[in-house]
Amino acid sequence: MKWWAAFMALCLPQGAWAAGDPALAKAVLMKSIAFRTVEGSGQVPRLAAYYAAVLRDAGFAAADVEIVPVGETATLAATIRGSDPRLKSLLIIGHMDVVAANPADWARDPFVPVEEGGYIFGRGAEDNKYDVAMMVATVAGFRKEGWQPRRTVILLLSGDEETHMRTTRALAEKYKGAELLLNGDGGGGLLDEDGQALLYQLQAGEKTYADFEIGFTDAGGHSSAPTAGNPIHRMARAIDRIAAYRFAPMRNELTKASLLLSADRIGGAVGMAMRRYAEMGDRKAADLLSEYPEFVGQVRTTCVATMAQAGHALNALPQSAKVDVNCRIFPGIAIDVVKAELARAIDDASATITTLDDPKASEASPLREDVVEAVRAAVSARYPGIPVIPSMSAGATDSVYFRALGVPSYGVSSLFQRGEDGFAHGLDERVPVAGIKAALDQWERILKALAE
Repeated sequence: MKWWAAFMALCLPQGAWAAGDPALAKAVLMKSIAFRTVEGSGQVPRLAAYYAAVLRDAGFAAADVEIVPVGETATLAATIRGSDPRLKSLLIIGHMDVVAANPADWARDPFVPVEEGGYIFGRGAEDNKYDVAMMVATVAGFRKEGWQPRRTVILLLSGDEETHMRTTRALAEKYKGAELLLNGDGGGGLLDEDGQALLYQLQAGEKTYADFEIGFTDAGGHSSAPTAGNPIHRMARAIDRIAAYRFAPMRNELTKASLLLSADRIGGAVGMAMRRYAEMGDRKAADLLSEYPEFVGQVRTTCVATMAQAGHALNALPQSAKVDVNCRIFPGIAIDVVKAELARAIDDASATITTLDDPKASEASPLREDVVEAVRAAVSARYPGIPVIPSMSAGATDSVYFRALGVPSYGVSSLFQRGEDGFAHGLDERVPVAGIKAALDQWERILKALAE
């Protein structure tokens, strides 16, 4: 097949495959996994320094690579200056931090990168160090080849996307005047069991992430004299009511397009429900889709209890109990509206509901023709004929803070993988090695289409 690869390379437009070095991208990915960038480790600044060294080795001036400490974490910004200062910047973003991983639970040490069976294993391999490595290698290649776009291109890396997003808020505030943002931590491609491409999702919206703490208090007392005000019992009733509660189904431009394009491929009763809900807003169809974890996030706001604390002694009535509830809110719905709806669902006037941290609600981004066409062309060059489907993420990414400040943001991950290989936040997280070269080409095509 070597002759065919050589022939295809000659057929590609000038510059394709030229910018990003697959060997560099793979090395950067494996090296970055070895940095234990979980919350509280202090490793994010060290990883940022490593990325900065890679970029400086490629020819970036020191002034064009900036690392800003933020508490125990940090941000990184690397700038390729455009020839037309009148044009707003094009931003690309990913995050350096990862969720925690217990080595005792893994078949391999999560922070010792291993290549095995065509995969690279390690915490953060998928979320989000794969696409960060692709972006770093791509812009390094741009600098090496001397490419100057008309529009300034800035690589941004946040340092606490998995937790508090303070670095994200700082970056969004600093670069809120940008033309648009492309996020490597959203969207992406799906392969079937045989490794054949099925579809690509262009993420143009995501649900708002919000945590609420619901508290219950009482005077307490001896456990031999139970009272009706027991905070644990009241908390348990509230949890049951939250579990049973369903928010009203909702649709937007993204979910309609996604459901319609997916309906025939899914088929069966689920496919029919997708079509009925997308076309008519059928409530029964929405309720059927809500029975499936992979679809419930597309049709309504969801809230679920995730953590609880209560009591102080085995032989005493509890004086307090609290449960943390995580909500993923449909775009366009205010956080306080969901908070009030939770209060009605709980139906306990003595409960206190506190919004944690500082969540931001955002609208979905418009399906800009230039972005859709750039992504479609890049994906089609990689896998001719596969559909590019607009999508809304049930989870939250760095994009939410940029959208909240008016910067259109799109998830354009270059990772294609099988559904059964998706282990982000889970055990034995991994990514396929074979797609690295094509991933670099995808990033190059998209960036050159939108920045030149």
